Amino acid sequence: MLNIESVNHVGIRIRDRDVSVAFYRLLGFSDESDAGFDAGHPIVMRHPCGVVINLLGPADAGESDNILMDVDKRYSGITHLALTVTSLDEAKDHLKTCDIPLTGAFHYRGMSAVFIRDPDRNVIELDAYETGE
Repeated sequence: MLNIESVNHVGIRIRDRDVSVAFYRLLGFSDESDAGFDAGHPIVMRHPCGVVINLLGPADAGESDNILMDVDKRYSGITHLALTVTSLDEAKDHLKTCDIPLTGAFHYRGMSAVFIRDPDRNVIELDAYETGE
């Protein structure tokens, strides 16, 4: 067994630095460093909860489709980032305030979720769990 302590970060390929950084700031991420985006190195952003993302780029292929989610063929790869939120209603209110549209929703065994897309159509799932109170 590999003794994994936690997820260190998630790398997300993006097309436009300014547009994507602004989007992730709306979700509460703050800039930590830019290791050289134009050379393909990450912009590191951290959320107060500890989640770290690396925005990699610049992407130079595909214009509008997320190849893992929007095409008929099923390629292997990571299809989405799922984040737990304390309140789905509060999350939806925040998204509405920020003009971030919902692209889907579901409920399963005490968990409710909504989906959004970042500017490059990467899927982000926001999950909230029933507390049983």
